[in-house]
Amino acid sequence: MRLQKNNYKKLLENIGTAIESARKNAVVVVNSQLVKANWEIGRHIVEFEQQGNERAEYGSALLVRLSKDLAHRYGKGFGRRNILDMRRFYLSYQKWQTVSAKLSWSHYISLISISNNTARKFYEKQALNENLSVRELERQIDSSLFERLALSKDKKGVLKLSNKGHIITDYTEAVKDPYVLDFLKIPQSHKMTEKDLEQKIIDNLQMFILELGKGFAFVARQYRITIRNKHYSIDLVFYHRILKCFVLIDLKIRGVAHSDIGQMNLYLNYFKSEENVENDNEPIGIILSTEKDEVLVEYATGGISNKIFVSKYQLYLPDKKQLQRKVKAIMESR
Repeated sequence: MRLQKNNYKKLLENIGTAIESARKNAVVVVNSQLVKANWEIGRHIVEFEQQGNERAEYGSALLVRLSKDLAHRYGKGFGRRNILDMRRFYLSYQKWQTVSAKLSWSHYISLISISNNTARKFYEKQALNENLSVRELERQIDSSLFERLALSKDKKGVLKLSNKGHIITDYTEAVKDPYVLDFLKIPQSHKMTEKDLEQKIIDNLQMFILELGKGFAFVARQYRITIRNKHYSIDLVFYHRILKCFVLIDLKIRGVAHSDIGQMNLYLNYFKSEENVENDNEPIGIILSTEKDEVLVEYATGGISNKIFVSKYQLYLPDKKQLQRKVKAIMESR
């Protein structure tokens, strides 16, 4: 009896789905067991210390002996650095119920490197909310995402950020200032055009969307619109799935001018009239520039009903210690 081609193809697809699902679940189970085992090891070390009043510093005799004995019995994976990480893991998450099965041991290695509990809780929430890979999580930590977002909030807002992560509920929360574009790897002294900057962003689109934040979906580059036979091109167009609106981005390799704001206002009016469909909210415009004159922006946007934002971008990682000091001052204020 000959097999029907379509039926066999469906059978093959169903079997493939079952295998892939089983493998994925197996990885999750193995990861969960690894995290649990490392937490238990950390707990035993801390409880041993408490009984003998010892400290498991990196080069302590306890860690050296544990590392050698565990490696001899169980093989690789028990170096002094690893043992210390297990201890730090337990000290950071002393209640097993606070450990998420959705995060890998590699995620937790990155998280326990953060000494500030408030910041660590934020990055943990971000990793869970946005399903961040370890590389993406480390990128957010390195770019001081928590500190950058916290600077625009009061003490209550910072604590909310820590407990819930960066949850976008309105258009003001969808825009950062500044944006950190270090992943483009452009030297500060390098002379580039706006087209060069745009191409670099397109080449690193995944990382750029990560910097933009959750909810951004890429639509087009050099989006062409025509008004009375005159053509205009919008550098980058995104759609925000959560806010249900278009986000137009204009790139500048200089400080923003009042004419840039007027041009963005034209783009937004066009999109409202010609591109929006039913259930779309009003579009948002973001002008990314190297410099931002707050007074000029205030006067240029005054009286404009459209949602126009001017944000700076920087090509290097921020001074993390300086940002941390500023956030600490916010947390210590009344």
